[in-house]
Amino acid sequence: MPLLDVFEKHPERRYIMYGGKGGLGKTTFSAATAYYLAKKGKKVLVFSVDPQASLSDIFERDIFGRGDIEIMENLFACEVDADRRIKDYQEEIRQKILSMYGMERIPDEIESYIKASSAEPAMEESAIFDAVVDIVVKGDYDYYIYDLVPLGHALYYLSMASVYDAWLDKITHLREQMREYDKAISTMQRKEETQEDEIYNELMYIKNRIGASSKIMTDVKKTAFFFVLTPEEMTIIDTEKAAKLFAKYDVPLAGYIVNRVIHRDLLKENIPPYLKNRIEMQASALKMIDDKLGSSVLSRVPEFDSEIKGLHSIKNLAEVMFEEKLS
Repeated sequence: MPLLDVFEKHPERRYIMYGGKGGLGKTTFSAATAYYLAKKGKKVLVFSVDPQASLSDIFERDIFGRGDIEIMENLFACEVDADRRIKDYQEEIRQKILSMYGMERIPDEIESYIKASSAEPAMEESAIFDAVVDIVVKGDYDYYIYDLVPLGHALYYLSMASVYDAWLDKITHLREQMREYDKAISTMQRKEETQEDEIYNELMYIKNRIGASSKIMTDVKKTAFFFVLTPEEMTIIDTEKAAKLFAKYDVPLAGYIVNRVIHRDLLKENIPPYLKNRIEMQASALKMIDDKLGSSVLSRVPEFDSEIKGLHSIKNLAEVMFEEKLS
């Protein structure tokens, strides 16, 4: 089934994700898909959660950390600034401590701990995850195009919803038990009960946000996940392994897109030996892809002779991916 058919037959799939190893073309495919849908009159947001992403480079616009930037009619782009999110987290924690305990300033030892938290490996992923939740729960767009981080980080990111959900289930269950106890104690402790209720309400707010995001990401009716790969044996093997891991999180796999395919017609021309060898190597890998993935391959995108940058080249890529001329 061609890639275009997937979108035409499933217009309800509003959340589009491109994943794969780093450097295979996820960002360019995300940009081209957003361009195509925008040209079809859909309001689209393409956003990157990869610190190394290059939507700014591809669109030739400075969009990093600036929120939703309009690129052209119907097309908006966003690059999440995880460092900024972490700083916002820290400031929010400071304000809650000051408010909850009636302090005028944060004690030095607590301030040191707050600052040290930014170095925690999970802090960046948490900040990114929270930014994604912010984006998708608003529902301002017809389509959301995710440019996911490389495979290893993406798996961690996808697992966070279930991990947080399980943790919050336990916390909120305990809190519900405590609320029953609070009702039985004297009205003299009403102030403490109110304070505890604020904590409970915040936990429920977090739980609902994470639940909304995780439901979107595993909803086969609303979400389409595409793996990007190149015709290289190791990439194929890694992609197969990753697809099995993603399946454990019930991510709805819509298909595969093969990138950087060199046309065999070049063999008829006077080309360098290394290029001939590469074409033959790709022939073997493409057969391997056909044998293993078959009809799940939705598009084979040729190697372009220049970098994908600017709306003109993005349009060219979109026309190749979707096999349709755009105005």
